[in-house]
Amino acid sequence: MVTKKKAEDIPKEPQLTDLPGIGPAVSSKLESAGVFDMMSLAVMSPSSLGDAAGVSSAVARKAIQAARNMLDLGFVDGTEFAKRRENISNITTGSKQVDDLLGGKGVESRAITEAYGAYGSGKTQLGLTLAVNVQLPVDKGGSNGKAVFIDTEGTFRPARIKQIAEGLGANPEKVLKNIFVARAFNSDHQVLLLEKITEMIKGGEPIKLLIVDSLTAHFRSEFAGRGQLADRQQKLNRYLHDIMKLAETHNLAVYVTNQVMANPAQMFGDPTIAIGGNIVGHASTYRMYLRRGKQGSRVAKLIDSPNLPDDETTFFVTGKGVVDEV
Repeated sequence: MVTKKKAEDIPKEPQLTDLPGIGPAVSSKLESAGVFDMMSLAVMSPSSLGDAAGVSSAVARKAIQAARNMLDLGFVDGTEFAKRRENISNITTGSKQVDDLLGGKGVESRAITEAYGAYGSGKTQLGLTLAVNVQLPVDKGGSNGKAVFIDTEGTFRPARIKQIAEGLGANPEKVLKNIFVARAFNSDHQVLLLEKITEMIKGGEPIKLLIVDSLTAHFRSEFAGRGQLADRQQKLNRYLHDIMKLAETHNLAVYVTNQVMANPAQMFGDPTIAIGGNIVGHASTYRMYLRRGKQGSRVAKLIDSPNLPDDETTFFVTGKGVVDEV
């Protein structure tokens, strides 16, 4: 017989107020500065913690050390690391062939999956399909969770979500209600929205997927010209690291779309390259290049992955979302 665990048997997650020198008032200041959990505090420097919380450097140093000790942030052996990865979840893309391209189960949690390509290549359609599929039960390829959609280009369409949901036989209104959408109007707003996600998760929302469509649009338009390239890349780099920290801390799957440009130096072959350069390339765990194929199909090519070979496959965009065949 399975016995239910009593509330007191479940280990309590350590709170900021458990740290020396961090009382309710200081904790409130930290939350206002976007620091909600132990991990966020543990990776801060004493000076940045002192500025955010209004405490002395000695108190800040002591709190940071205590947080690091509680979290055990040192090295672990490979076996222990493998155990920590056992709670990785996956979300199906809707296409078994694209799932196989990404390792067999689709988009992975604690990872950034990037899709770049020209307009009409299926990047947004894949994102909308994932926003619906994340709500499926685990045995159907979902995560039993909700999605957050950061829309920088006005691409989110409720009618399309309903259409994909109906194709799966799900309740369209319920599916739509489980997707949180925010229209980001500039890069600063885009950065701020990540903090809002942490607040929502802390408030009990079972968010399992973050979609950013598109990642680079605002950074590209606001930092125009070669003279501002370094500033753009620095801000983009920080934003991507914040996304990765969010994904790691809360076991989220992250799907981002990226714009492209033509490389004028490319004499032969496809001149299409992704915006963001090496900064985005290195931050993305899985990187796919999407393009139009023959007879209405789309081609997905895996460009980079830590554990999978470069490969490509085809898929279709239909009324049911992303599928293997029409």
